Amino acid sequence: MEAPRSAVVVNPVKVPDLESLRRTVCAVLARAGWPEPEWYETTRDDAGFGQATKAVENSAEVVFVCGGDGTVTACVTALAGTDVALAVLPAGTGNLLAANLGLNSDVATAVEVAVQGGRRRIDVGVVEDRCFVVMAGMGFDAQMLQGTSETAKKHLGWLAYVAGAVKHLRDRPMPIVVSLDGGPPMRRRSRTVIVGNVGRLQGGVKLLSDADPADGLLDVAILSPDTLLHWAALAWGVVRGRPRKPLMETYTARRVEIRSGRRQPRQLDGDLIAPGASMSITLRHRALVLCVPQPDSDPDLAHDVGATRRAAHGAQDGR
Repeated sequence: MEAPRSAVVVNPVKVPDLESLRRTVCAVLARAGWPEPEWYETTRDDAGFGQATKAVENSAEVVFVCGGDGTVTACVTALAGTDVALAVLPAGTGNLLAANLGLNSDVATAVEVAVQGGRRRIDVGVVEDRCFVVMAGMGFDAQMLQGTSETAKKHLGWLAYVAGAVKHLRDRPMPIVVSLDGGPPMRRRSRTVIVGNVGRLQGGVKLLSDADPADGLLDVAILSPDTLLHWAALAWGVVRGRPRKPLMETYTARRVEIRSGRRQPRQLDGDLIAPGASMSITLRHRALVLCVPQPDSDPDLAHDVGATRRAAHGAQDGR
């Protein structure tokens, strides 16, 4: 069987030593008998979508992504609906997808995961023309990202987000209307609405206990703390891993509509997008092939490794 072709999409701003990255990736692939990958660097104007699309056009079967959350999200958007597998290489200070996959170790281990052939087809969420695989949010969670500097993230890692959060604990709630799958509108005075595909936040904290990235459902959390005491109670419930958390309602849906009376900060997978007064989120079931450790591999994809070069862009549900 011919060895799989691969490509690396890398954000040079997030990777301090590109040569070391290249040596590590190529060494692991060479030991497995894979050819040297093509390399694509992101730019200020293109966070990775164009580079990942080019890799697919050049018959890559695995695309390694090395950068922050914005780079990963851009590549997910390019690869969703194809049979090309995404392999996440830990880099940057956020990278929520790597954290949820347990890949916050080293690059060599992450490349080995792809080489060993574990694959899983997962759902992706869609907001406007962008996909996400971890969480989308409107309100406080995006404010927290807004209030966290790159310098702080570089020196403190995920703890920098705590400082960003403290700045906004006393902000006013936002009046919102939430509709799930076209159902009746739910009116709330909320601090944030988080729509998740997986459950873990920065630092390994699990917010959405039942989230499964392949169940065909988005998990919706409406958080409504109003005082510091409320925030403390909610935080304690999250840290303790309680199934029911105070001041947090949870639902599941395939389509989520959020509307507010004023423009709010918004984020996808830890990457800020333009503020807006609404957010419309839909689901594409099993649209993305992901490289995962072997025990988590999808048996339906056991024969996909190195056996297909199809790139069916735009296919609903990833078929």
